Amino acid sequence: MVEHLANTEINSQRIAAVESCFGASGQPLALPGRVLLGEGVLTKECRKKAKPRIFFLFNDILVYGSIVLNKRKYRSQRIIPLEEVTLEPLPETLQAKNRWMIKTAKKSFVVSAASTTERQEWISHIEECVRQQLLATGCQPTTEHAAPWIPDKATDICMRCTQTRFSALTRRHHCRKCGFVVCAECSRERFLLPRLSSKPLRVCSLCYRDLAAQKRKEEAEEQGWGSPGQPAHLAGAIYGASSGDDDDSDEDKEGSRDGDWPSHVKFYASGVSWSAFHS
Repeated sequence: MVEHLANTEINSQRIAAVESCFGASGQPLALPGRVLLGEGVLTKECRKKAKPRIFFLFNDILVYGSIVLNKRKYRSQRIIPLEEVTLEPLPETLQAKNRWMIKTAKKSFVVSAASTTERQEWISHIEECVRQQLLATGCQPTTEHAAPWIPDKATDICMRCTQTRFSALTRRHHCRKCGFVVCAECSRERFLLPRLSSKPLRVCSLCYRDLAAQKRKEEAEEQGWGSPGQPAHLAGAIYGASSGDDDDSDEDKEGSRDGDWPSHVKFYASGVSWSAFHS
């Protein structure tokens, strides 16, 4: 699929151009055998609203970032190893078309393409690269994936207690386990989720109970207690309950200082190709 492009001058130039657009804020991308296979603008559904993002598909990684000046300057570079990626096509609706989910153990999110054709091109190219990468590395496909965050605008009330109504003074939070939008009272607990972070993260009350019960059961089995029970004071010490606030703006960090998409440019204008794949 990519062998004839590896170590060619044109491939080196393409990768150098991507590195230049990210500048010093991005990581070096040139490696022996690495090939840039495709690039384009996709809409990424972020916490507060959907935003245009630049995506680059390599034979071993997927890179994306925020657009400051299209084809000239990008920031907030993210790199996803392809052996960790699973794709899930999403159904079409009148308001949401050409969407699919990119799922990994650390983060999952929804993107959409400008057209059905471009959506299918992205999915087929990514899936083929994932297949080849799994063969090359001997890795098994990832079976556990992070939950995508429900967008803020999807609900005006807490999705757990269904009582608290969000406002300018009552802010939304996200459970890192299920991705639900919840109020502060329903997400007071913290739990260590090693796949996501080395620090305990905010989880909703329901997920906390499930996670704590599972942890107690595992520890009981390991220590041969024969019973999953554990004193409540030990559970609190291990899992870390807290009423304090933590950083709940993961999604917004990616583009907190983005340049706005130019108002005179109609994003995803008909008849314009927003993606290109190299062969």
